Amino acid sequence: MISTNEFKTGVTVEIDGDVFAIVDFQHVKPGKGAAFVRTKLKNVKTGNVVEKTFRAGEKLPKAHVDRRQMQYLYFTGDEYAVMDNESFDQISLTEAQIGDAKKFLKENMVITVAMYQGVPIGVEVPNFVELEVVETDPGIKGDTASGGSKPAKLETGAVVQVPFFVNVGDVLRIDTRTGTYMERA
Repeated sequence: MISTNEFKTGVTVEIDGDVFAIVDFQHVKPGKGAAFVRTKLKNVKTGNVVEKTFRAGEKLPKAHVDRRQMQYLYFTGDEYAVMDNESFDQISLTEAQIGDAKKFLKENMVITVAMYQGVPIGVEVPNFVELEVVETDPGIKGDTASGGSKPAKLETGAVVQVPFFVNVGDVLRIDTRTGTYMERA
């Protein structure tokens, strides 16, 4: 059990059978009445963010989420195969469990899989990945770095906005948290 007075960003708690990660919290002590804790909680399975208020000192069950380093192997058409880096066991993940990370998954990439009670509930890819451009309009003489942007399709299928000077075959560094171009690698 964890008290609301011990809340920190990133702590996982169990509420009504679902696992939530604390995104934001604020302890409030009004002039009248009892203190309370206002929180923003993210459901780790669905990704939905909800706001919830708790009484100060209220206790909640802490959810022990195990994060394991795994290697992404391949996509079979409806499932993603990953291998545990310690035990070498292979498991299959659904598209719902992978979520938005699928746009940046590349074979043999090391990812972090969050497990709750032995069941995968989410995937985290590295903050930055290097991917090759497979399709984009050609650059034209006179295009500059600050002159705007154009869409580029990457080897994983993701489409990002890039400067005009980027061409097919260029390897780009992409920020996976925002899905934006950072620089050429």
